[in-house]
Amino acid sequence: MRKAVVFLAAAVIGATTLAGPAMAQSTGPAPAPSTGRVQLNVNTAVNQTLVDKYVRDAPNVALAKCEGASPAFSSPVLTFSNYTPGPFMGVDANISADVELKPGTAAGSYPLTVTCGGQTYSTQFTVPAAQVAKVPSGAAKAGDGSMAG
Repeated sequence: MRKAVVFLAAAVIGATTLAGPAMAQSTGPAPAPSTGRVQLNVNTAVNQTLVDKYVRDAPNVALAKCEGASPAFSSPVLTFSNYTPGPFMGVDANISADVELKPGTAAGSYPLTVTCGGQTYSTQFTVPAAQVAKVPSGAAKAGDGSMAG
């Protein structure tokens, strides 16, 4: 799992490096630093739609930036393991945890919260519908001749 996070982080850094010079030329005010936040997954150079989306059949990671002792993630549909302190390359976070979707969770939008030192930060993430894993009985199958006329 950590290898996947490192790979994702490396991809994010690559994308950030490419965008860096253009950002350095900006003359607008710098954005205010965020004091804390939480998110599910990180975008990569290849896929920019991963933040706050659960990815079925792939490793998922909760990430947070917050100050204080005993950070803890919570969600009604996720379980958390392997809490790891940061910082992480390419992601503004100082704590992460591996995430598993609880069995039977329906597609929809759910809360993800982190609590650190008395402060709580929340976001919403989406869970996509599960893909059909079994071909329905009687359905045509490629290569079995059922489509022949």
